[in-house]
Amino acid sequence: MNSDLQRCIELGLEASSAKMCQEDRLWSRYSHDKVDIGEVLAEVLRTLSKDLPLRQKLRALSVGSSSEPQLRILEAAFQGGVYLFDLDEKALDIVKERIQRQSTHLVRTINGDYTKTFFTGSETKQFLSEKLEGRPVELITLHHSLYYCRAADWRSLFDNLYGTVLADRGAMHSVLMSSESKEECTTTWLYNHFAGKFFGCRNDQDLLKLRPQLRKDPMFKKAEILTATHRVRFFVKDFKKFMAVIWMILLYPNVHKYSLKQREEITEFVYKHFWIKKRPLIQSQDHVVVYKGIGFKGLI
Repeated sequence: MNSDLQRCIELGLEASSAKMCQEDRLWSRYSHDKVDIGEVLAEVLRTLSKDLPLRQKLRALSVGSSSEPQLRILEAAFQGGVYLFDLDEKALDIVKERIQRQSTHLVRTINGDYTKTFFTGSETKQFLSEKLEGRPVELITLHHSLYYCRAADWRSLFDNLYGTVLADRGAMHSVLMSSESKEECTTTWLYNHFAGKFFGCRNDQDLLKLRPQLRKDPMFKKAEILTATHRVRFFVKDFKKFMAVIWMILLYPNVHKYSLKQREEITEFVYKHFWIKKRPLIQSQDHVVVYKGIGFKGLI
């Protein structure tokens, strides 16, 4: 084993101890994932702005996205209030510090587990009453937060959010990594390959399959459901930072407990197939926008 590979394996193993919020910040900083999300979010805002009264102060609920950069877009556009609902207290602490430092007091943090809150009608109504002052919101975002919910439970989640929390005229915007890819350079392929090899797991969270499922639901009969798939690129000239994002993609250690030998194998693979070739990591990601009560074809 050459010395450069050995050193990179050591850095890769060190990176595996990073906290998820640190990994996510690296992904946000060195990929254009958040730019992609922001661009679609801007299309949703253009649609809502065209349909809703000019003087109406809009309100938004961000589910499981904590301190992500699009918070700045939400804070500027939703002067009626922005509610950040997240399980990660550390991520919310970052937001709280920013609220105080920048006096963005229209942004409010709510600590909790959405997988327990929005799966029954009674819990959802209680959340609306206690956390949202009993007033539905014009926008609900689920930006990379559906990973924490089984695909089999998405219907219940969407039913309750759409039926109870979303206003009569509003939109829901979801984004998630595509579940299938034959390209070795993609996050999807990496996850399916290594999680499959070591744990017999594959990504079954196919967001695009949600559209035909919702179409069969009477609640969404008049909804407009739009989809799009985009490619985003990640690269950073620091192997340890690069590997930190790889561990986030492979759900280590929160979901999959790769052994030391397995982590060494993964790190060597990344070194040979990405690092020495200066090859970026590509993420194919799916967007789903559900418009409610909008009287024209919306944007995505």
